[in-house]
Amino acid sequence: MDPQTLRSQHDVELFNTLLKDSDVKRVNEQIAKQTEKGNLGVRRHLLSTSVRLSPTMAKTLHTTADECREKLSLDIPLELYVFPSASYNAACVKPEAGRLFIMFSSSILEAFSESEIRFVMGHELGHHLFHHHDIPIGYIMRGQNRPSPRLALELTSWSRYAEISADRAGAHCANDLEAVAHALFKLASGLSGRYAQFSLEDFLAQVDEMQLEEAEPGQGAPMEDWFLTHPFSPLRVKALKLFHESVLAEGGSMDIHELDMGVESLMSLMEPSYLKGRTDTAEALRRLLFAAAIAVADASQGISEAEVKVFEEFFGKDAFSDRLNTQALKAEVAARIVQVNETTSIPQRMQVVRDLCIVSKADGKTSKEERNTLYEIASGLEITPLFVDKTLDADPELD
Repeated sequence: MDPQTLRSQHDVELFNTLLKDSDVKRVNEQIAKQTEKGNLGVRRHLLSTSVRLSPTMAKTLHTTADECREKLSLDIPLELYVFPSASYNAACVKPEAGRLFIMFSSSILEAFSESEIRFVMGHELGHHLFHHHDIPIGYIMRGQNRPSPRLALELTSWSRYAEISADRAGAHCANDLEAVAHALFKLASGLSGRYAQFSLEDFLAQVDEMQLEEAEPGQGAPMEDWFLTHPFSPLRVKALKLFHESVLAEGGSMDIHELDMGVESLMSLMEPSYLKGRTDTAEALRRLLFAAAIAVADASQGISEAEVKVFEEFFGKDAFSDRLNTQALKAEVAARIVQVNETTSIPQRMQVVRDLCIVSKADGKTSKEERNTLYEIASGLEITPLFVDKTLDADPELD
């Protein structure tokens, strides 16, 4: 089987669209120039901050890597590194000088079984296989020239599907749904298995609870992670269960179109749309966003040109003008919050808060006053301040 067929069609479509974006092209051109000058120094940085695991030091890990490379038809030299961390993390770094680098936290190597590591290894190799590093999401999201709200939202959406594709590569290498699900449970919970006995059925039930009336998050679901760049882990397991039932996995029968439709349905839980909707609910959310965006932008030293530009990315050219009564709009925020609370679900309100966070980061920083205004709006919408902090401070990198 051609490993490229493992890739999510939604990943492919969004990826191809983003490659044509002028801002993505500009950043890639800058990276290419730095590479030509030898300024990136990825390997030198890894050697100075991590421990390179040679085949002699980590024979089993290298054997796993070689087997995953073979299953994914990859022919590129690998260097494996470990860094000290209590968190379960792994990452694949864009190749340099013809070598691919994969990093693991010390805790993930200590706590994960061989089958679970096989999934993680395949997942990281999947990012390289599918050329995900061609969309330098970290450079774009953290660069001096901040992306437009439209681009930021498209990058966030694409990165979720990129993770789904990488998960499939990992699952293809592991060929063990139970081990894959257990690995994702550990990543979501931070537990090694000493204090909680894993149940695939119970873990998947959390997704079913998310799909109940009003699409409320299930019991124990980390709402603050709802709109970040990675899919919530039970959703990833559900998506992988669909993958294992498809023709892309050994013994599966579901066709690829049905698989993609199923994944799209799952991902829609993380992306309730209101910016283009024509319902009364969507209109109420947009009206709140309009007034609240003014309130956030005006919270510190008035409304800057950068904030006006972002505002008009959402609402159209000349949406902001001298004719706007900003004080009246700010006074309207509380009433619009009440109206939204009466007609919407928590996930819908969370998207508004996320979009407001994008407005606040328009000039590259969020002031204390703007953050406090975001806290007040979030609280009024029954959303924790932690969601604001995680959205403002989230690391956009793929892992």
